[in-house]
Amino acid sequence: MATPAIRTLRRLEGLFCVYKPSGVHWKLVRDTVETNILKGLNAAPPQPLPRNICFQPQAGGRAEAPGGLTLRTASLPVLAKHPLVTGPEIQHMKVGVGHRLDVASSGVLVLSVGNGCKALSNLYSTQVTREYTVEGEFGTATADFSHTGRIVERSTYDHITQDKLDRVVAMLQGANQKALLMYSNVDMKSQEAYEMAARGLLGPEGKSPPILKGLRCIHFQPPNFTLEVQCLNDTQKYLRRIVHEIGLELRSTAMCKGVRRTRDGPFTLKDALTHQQWTASDVMQAVSQYHA
Repeated sequence: MATPAIRTLRRLEGLFCVYKPSGVHWKLVRDTVETNILKGLNAAPPQPLPRNICFQPQAGGRAEAPGGLTLRTASLPVLAKHPLVTGPEIQHMKVGVGHRLDVASSGVLVLSVGNGCKALSNLYSTQVTREYTVEGEFGTATADFSHTGRIVERSTYDHITQDKLDRVVAMLQGANQKALLMYSNVDMKSQEAYEMAARGLLGPEGKSPPILKGLRCIHFQPPNFTLEVQCLNDTQKYLRRIVHEIGLELRSTAMCKGVRRTRDGPFTLKDALTHQQWTASDVMQAVSQYHA
């Protein structure tokens, strides 16, 4: 018969997402979630200890038994099964991680518990689209394209306008649309290709380099600007390079000030659990909502 902790663990198996803050490694996020879930599982009331029937000498009894000893039966708990001896009932569990976020990035990080790790693998084999908001700043170039990197160049940016930025963004998106068609391995003159494109289902088959599916500027206040990006097979370094390339196309320089993932497949920011919600009860609720 399954214990309350085991029954709760089975209800936790599935997919959910958390909000990873910037400056924190994804491994620390995963380990913290795992520790909190284990604490919640082992906080359930323990099962009653099994009992054994034992024979004990009866104090003050008459010497009627052979050897002058009177015995009595007693039901005693098996202390070898006590939690203080055996330790917590559940000591290990598997928490899987979806697409990683580097230390400097923040946003949606998909996790899985138990059998949910298989569902996580199946989810990402379908080439899911991820969305980001990327903040940039004109006038400075760094060695790693981020605002914390070593500065290698400074330049003017007064000549940059919203219209010029939009044209460069449209050019980059057009180039990536061609790459998407090339890696999709579908005859572009066929009805199948038309229907897939109309439903937004075109995607690369197998492995491919990072591809932008959508790119637009949602905020422009020089020297700062913000991009909204939809992409496949991306890395955060690739997104920072995009900011750098935009600066070069505009005859200036640019560095990335922040990367935040706002969607990963079916998971969005509104689904993400904040640090205060990394508990067994909140995770269970998030898993049930996803399966619903």
